[in-house]
Amino acid sequence: MSTPRLRARVPSASAVTVARLDKHILKFHKKGKDQSGKCDVAYTNNETDVVFGVVFEIAESEKPVLDKHEGLKIGYEEKSVAVFTEDGKELEAFSYYATNIDPSLNPYAWYREHVIRGAHEHGLPAEYTSIISAVASMPDLDQIRHEKELSIYL
Repeated sequence: MSTPRLRARVPSASAVTVARLDKHILKFHKKGKDQSGKCDVAYTNNETDVVFGVVFEIAESEKPVLDKHEGLKIGYEEKSVAVFTEDGKELEAFSYYATNIDPSLNPYAWYREHVIRGAHEHGLPAEYTSIISAVASMPDLDQIRHEKELSIYL
């Protein structure tokens, strides 16, 4: 959800709207290449479950670049989803979903920080942002990677 992080990968990224995805929950159980937990919007079929996020528009030519960064076919697959804007308008979007799952994983602190900053940046509901902030994280022993990841906010 962090615009600076997404633009570092695909410069054309432009936020369109905040939206909710029903019958899903946000989990940090996707096994990353670095052995930490990454985000997943997991389908639950539970009417009360909801994920809030941001719909972005990117140049079609940058989609393969984003797919590579996100690990499409290597732990993530893609699906079309119906999301709803704050005024109730339905939009069709694509989302990545995890296929390589390990529920014992935690995200690195810098990764969770990207998600929290994106939530604040786009004004997601405070209660929802608090849930993200409460997710357990772990320090990255690679301090250079940690600093590099967060340097986009300086």
